[in-house]
Amino acid sequence: MPSTNPQPSTTDSSVAAAHKTLFDQGIKIRYEVAGQSYVDAALAGGASDFSRPMQELVTEACWGSVWSRPGLERKQRSLNNVAMLCALNRGPELAAHVRGAVNNGATEVEIRETILQAAIYCGMPAGIEGTKIAEKVLVGMREEKGREGKK
Repeated sequence: MPSTNPQPSTTDSSVAAAHKTLFDQGIKIRYEVAGQSYVDAALAGGASDFSRPMQELVTEACWGSVWSRPGLERKQRSLNNVAMLCALNRGPELAAHVRGAVNNGATEVEIRETILQAAIYCGMPAGIEGTKIAEKVLVGMREEKGREGKK
């Protein structure tokens, strides 16, 4: 009869080390792209025992594994996300990734053109909503930059 309380094995510690490596890499990239305040709010919102595993998965798999891969520059990954999140009508995430796209070197024109192309393939309502969200973020970022310049 198998034990109902197995002892941790070397594999378990290897897996834990791999998770830690991915999490550490992911949190670094996540902060660089999305910004500290957004990430801190996401982590705080996912701090319960129920939600924490989702934040860990997002940080490890999305940011630690996929975003750290070679083959695409961060700017291209950001523009891909802008298109996909526009298509999926995920407003809060789209706003975060528009900011991330700018942080990764995308221009306002590149963001606008990405949303225009997404609108053709996923529908005008999604494109219109995406445009509104992106414009609000971009205006806010310009205002922030203006305030910083006056300090």
